[in-house]
Amino acid sequence: MTDVAANLERVRARIASAGGDPASIRIVAVTKGFSEDMIRAALAAGLTEIGENYAQEIIAKQTALRPATVHFIGRLQSNKIRGLAAHVSIWQSVDRPSLVDELARRAPGATVLVQVNTSGEPQKGGCPPREAPALVTRCRAKGLNAIGLMTIGRTGPPEAARAGFAALTRLADELELPERSMGMTDDLEIAVAEGATIVRVGSALFGPRPPDGDQGKLGSP
Repeated sequence: MTDVAANLERVRARIASAGGDPASIRIVAVTKGFSEDMIRAALAAGLTEIGENYAQEIIAKQTALRPATVHFIGRLQSNKIRGLAAHVSIWQSVDRPSLVDELARRAPGATVLVQVNTSGEPQKGGCPPREAPALVTRCRAKGLNAIGLMTIGRTGPPEAARAGFAALTRLADELELPERSMGMTDDLEIAVAEGATIVRVGSALFGPRPPDGDQGKLGSP
């Protein structure tokens, strides 16, 4: 069994070395592709927030996930919201009006982050930065609790993500949103240096992801 507790301390040390406060930056443990045992290990290590990318995995793991604050961080489809509403605490990948409207119907008052594509890469989810203010306004008008923005760093070396992370922080500040979810295992330090308040970490906590765990997703937490 991977020593999740020891790995968590290493992640916290990385946050501190990048100038962040490990006590205030939220670590979302990404368990995509991992077993329920890994979820239990994460909770036993003191983590309370778990991120999943796929609707079917959340449903399959619901018993193990129940004590956690569950973040949905993958590409979200409107037709999956109804089945997920009872299991998801925070929706991190809201990137178009139809999702806002369906969440308002199926999960009134839901806590959400608007996903922004700050890299301009077409293969990544997220709305263009210019559309984020209107989407945040729509969330609020529909009664959703919009707490922040989320982005995925540019593909390439960690430093390549810096400009996008800085842009997300500026946009969140302009919109008076407190949360900036950005940074994964490889670009964690860059994200923290640029103002991340939430980081999404998988392999740094659990080791290499099982082969099927990365299917359908660009960028590994």
